[in-house]
Amino acid sequence: MSYIRTKNFNLYFESNGTGEPLVLIPGFASGAWSWFKQTEELSKDFRVVTFDPYGVGKSKSPNNRGKGNSSLEVFAEDVLGLLDALEIEKAHIVGASFGGFVAQEFALKFPERLNKLVLVCTTAGGANHVRPSIEVLRSFAPDASLTRGEHIRRFLRPAFSEEFNVDRADEVERVCRMREESDVSETTYFDQLETAFNFDLENKIRSIKAETLVLTGDKDLIVPMQNSVNLSNSIPNAVLKIVKNGSHLFFIEKADEFNQIVSEFLRI
Repeated sequence: MSYIRTKNFNLYFESNGTGEPLVLIPGFASGAWSWFKQTEELSKDFRVVTFDPYGVGKSKSPNNRGKGNSSLEVFAEDVLGLLDALEIEKAHIVGASFGGFVAQEFALKFPERLNKLVLVCTTAGGANHVRPSIEVLRSFAPDASLTRGEHIRRFLRPAFSEEFNVDRADEVERVCRMREESDVSETTYFDQLETAFNFDLENKIRSIKAETLVLTGDKDLIVPMQNSVNLSNSIPNAVLKIVKNGSHLFFIEKADEFNQIVSEFLRI
């Protein structure tokens, strides 16, 4: 296992392939495991770096950084620390969902370290953010009557399409087990949840200068598609791609299509 020291904790990472560096930032309460359908394919053309964020999976802190220190700014600094430790001057950055929040923060704070930017099933937040249904929001709320595994399955299943949940129930269960095996501290879970509800870079993202690909699925129930439309309309050098029948986790459901779109964008 590979670790680098950043701030007050050991950050776990994996590096695969050669070529231009490509950092994949995972979504809400997720780690390196969530890119299991991207790492092998994208590492054919790029040096793919994945990691477990603070408080997730193998990235544990001997001296807990504490509530309030898991802000987007700190997460972005962790990505910078990873690049520094690996002696990477500039990297392509891909961020999904909550990872897209971190990617936007990184693009604004450290533009000189960014090559191209890919924002996946995410939002800039703010007044024009389109929220999911109340039922979807409730699925993320703690429920003492549920086991940890039951809670994970309650909020992950709406991230897949109805068809995938039925036709590929084994694959959905595989993802749920991977998430269950990647422990997330209670502090990190609630910090990320609070950050997600209060996230707002709507009035800042016009300052992003990097070439940007905004990717979304038209059937995303977690971060509705209109949020990606808003992103692409606000970032000056952005192009929007919409995956037909794509759910929130379309990068798992439709991995081949996702990988091809991302690879072609980064290689141009």
